[in-house]
Amino acid sequence: MPHSLPLITTLATAFGLALVLGVLAARLKLPALVGYLLAGIMLGPFTPGFVADAQLGHELAEIGVMLLMFGVGLHFSLDDLLAVRKIALPGAVLQIAVATALGAGIAAAWGWSLGGALVFGLALSVASTVVLLRTLEAHGILDSMNGRIAVGWLVVEDLAMVLVLVLLPPLAGALGGDAPDAGAGSLWGTLALTLLKVSAFIALMLVGGRRLFPKLLWLVAGTGSRELFTLCVVAAAVSIAYGAAELFGVSFALGAFFAGMVLRESEFSHRAAEESLPLREAFAVLFFVSVGMLFDPRVLVEQPLQVLAVISIIVVGKSIAAAALVLLLRYPLNTALIVSASLAQIGEFSFILAGLGVSLGLLPVEGQSLILAGALISIALNPVVFKASEPLQAWLRSRSKLARQLERPADPLAELPMSTHERYLSGQVVLVGYGRVGRRIARALAECDIPYVVAERNRELVERLRADGGAAVSGDAADPAVLIQAHIARASMLVVAIPDTLDARQMIATARTLNPTIETVLRTHNEEEAELLEREAAGKVFLGENELANGMTRHVLERYGKAR
Repeated sequence: MPHSLPLITTLATAFGLALVLGVLAARLKLPALVGYLLAGIMLGPFTPGFVADAQLGHELAEIGVMLLMFGVGLHFSLDDLLAVRKIALPGAVLQIAVATALGAGIAAAWGWSLGGALVFGLALSVASTVVLLRTLEAHGILDSMNGRIAVGWLVVEDLAMVLVLVLLPPLAGALGGDAPDAGAGSLWGTLALTLLKVSAFIALMLVGGRRLFPKLLWLVAGTGSRELFTLCVVAAAVSIAYGAAELFGVSFALGAFFAGMVLRESEFSHRAAEESLPLREAFAVLFFVSVGMLFDPRVLVEQPLQVLAVISIIVVGKSIAAAALVLLLRYPLNTALIVSASLAQIGEFSFILAGLGVSLGLLPVEGQSLILAGALISIALNPVVFKASEPLQAWLRSRSKLARQLERPADPLAELPMSTHERYLSGQVVLVGYGRVGRRIARALAECDIPYVVAERNRELVERLRADGGAAVSGDAADPAVLIQAHIARASMLVVAIPDTLDARQMIATARTLNPTIETVLRTHNEEEAELLEREAAGKVFLGENELANGMTRHVLERYGKAR
């Protein structure tokens, strides 16, 4: 029997040690991913003992990134992406510029070259796809408006990094690196070619892929074979991601993301997400282990001040910049804190960019070590930072008048126009949330000629509703001022169509303070939360599973002539 089995050895040691340290971290009330990172450090070449195959670990982690982004695409439609373009596009671009300037400035102060400082700053500006998605999923807000904004923001960051990776080699000579300098014509030609490839890939997926891949999934599902269906899902995710990278120069993550988006057109998209979930979870663990394997702990002892500066830029500087940009774009404080906390870490693209910078002679080796240290520590801290965003928001609201003003900036969309008809100001339904559930409720109300006012965080949706003649206000309805602007004091009913139970309780408390007789309706996906809300007399509570069961039961009984 052969004794050289690097793949099996890597998998066995990575999964086994990650399990042990992950459980230990959980027992210590720490995020499990801290254990995964420590497992990688122990398996890496910079600590004594067994050394796993780092190259194999990196490739396996790439598969995890593909599957994870594919799963996100299955839940993130093109409409969702376009709905957040007005905040994600300018916000991501400006945040990259600010973070790059901070990183480049401190690197220049250390005496690095222009090229090294630029690469260092760019590496600190882009967040990790895996970390962000796992954090959003863990808090149950991946499908919320804040979650969509964060994911859309990250997609723009990834597209920007694709351009950076293509343009860096021809610019290396001018920036002080080893590569020959490229002329202006060659540079513009490279940029044009890159944009053309990315545009061609997106067009191909949105035009051809949206028609072909759902039909393929339907065809395979028709065989009745679960293993063939799972194989089709995994093959689509990995093959499209690989083809996108090889043929169009798009990253694996973006390729898999768009693959998931086009497969979402199939009615089997939810099943596809469920079938790929175990693989996504397993390979995501390998991603964190592979990050730990690249980390040299000596940098913490030899350059502690530099490491502290890097962490400050990632966790503090970049977060403040992102939050400020969100507020400047007239989104509420809640959105600003969620987005900034989501982006307060770095990951995959940072490693790729650091490796390319070293190979081109731009980034010193110590710069790569500092980037890895920043990634490791920021990833470990991110769950804590994210968890702290909610109490921080409550503290700011209660203690700071400025924070309350930032929560409700001077915004024409934050209040109903003076020309709003009287029927929307008294006896109306206040509908919080205009997502998939909210849109269906609004459609039914409109068909029955029942006036309603929508309270929605997404400014683009509010603009669209007003353009269509609807009554809507922009903002977080957990803020009493938003419900006041929706004239909750004279409304007949409050319908909360978002699944956030904590915010829903705040909304109900505000509504009943201003309108003690108002009827309230809300939704939840958690049976325990439903029982708690009913005990608190929060109003009529609809549990998703119950309503689905009731609807199916009613249909069956009606077919048998026993309708109740």
